[in-house]
Amino acid sequence: MRTIGIDIFSDVICPWCYVGKRRLERALAARTDVPAVVRWRAFLLNPDMPPEGMDRRAYIERKFGSAVRARDLYAAIEEVGGLEGIDFAFDRIRRTPSTVKAHRIIGHAEPGAPQDALVESLFRAYFTDGRDIGDDAVLLEVAGDAGLNPATVSAALDGDEGDRAVRGDNALAHAMGIGGVPCFIVDGRYAIAGAQEPEVMQRLIEGVAAMTGATPA
Repeated sequence: MRTIGIDIFSDVICPWCYVGKRRLERALAARTDVPAVVRWRAFLLNPDMPPEGMDRRAYIERKFGSAVRARDLYAAIEEVGGLEGIDFAFDRIRRTPSTVKAHRIIGHAEPGAPQDALVESLFRAYFTDGRDIGDDAVLLEVAGDAGLNPATVSAALDGDEGDRAVRGDNALAHAMGIGGVPCFIVDGRYAIAGAQEPEVMQRLIEGVAAMTGATPA
């Protein structure tokens, strides 16, 4: 039986990407007969962010114009997140990180369950615990909690090859016309933009599965 690939262009500081992850999980859980492998791909919301990141308050003021506007937007996201079992705690975040290193270790993890567990741990570390996921020590700890070998993760953070892979994914996303995330590419051909409801994702996955022979038509 043919396996369907689902590529997710995402950034680990994007709250809607966390919501989208939950909704995809619900869509796949509703059709366990559809064999699918999820691969997380890099998209940089802040490609020019310095490696050390920046103060969260300064970032919010630059991005949203004021803390009041940001608070209203985040309150709406917290409400949606609660419906998906996500405990967003934006007030705990003290720094907005560069996500290049986080994407490096995501790209190093095996697609499927290992990579998914790492992405989940990174989302939780940032959005629930307010940790600086641009810091090497934090990344090593989070990756270890997700079951990855710390030595392997440390090696993935060395050198320039990982950076080139991340920037390459980001460039590919823009070349494909992806201007925001999450964006789900099903079977390399069909796209779903945004954190759509599980039913929308499920219908596309079912349609692709029937067309490609992943499940009986």
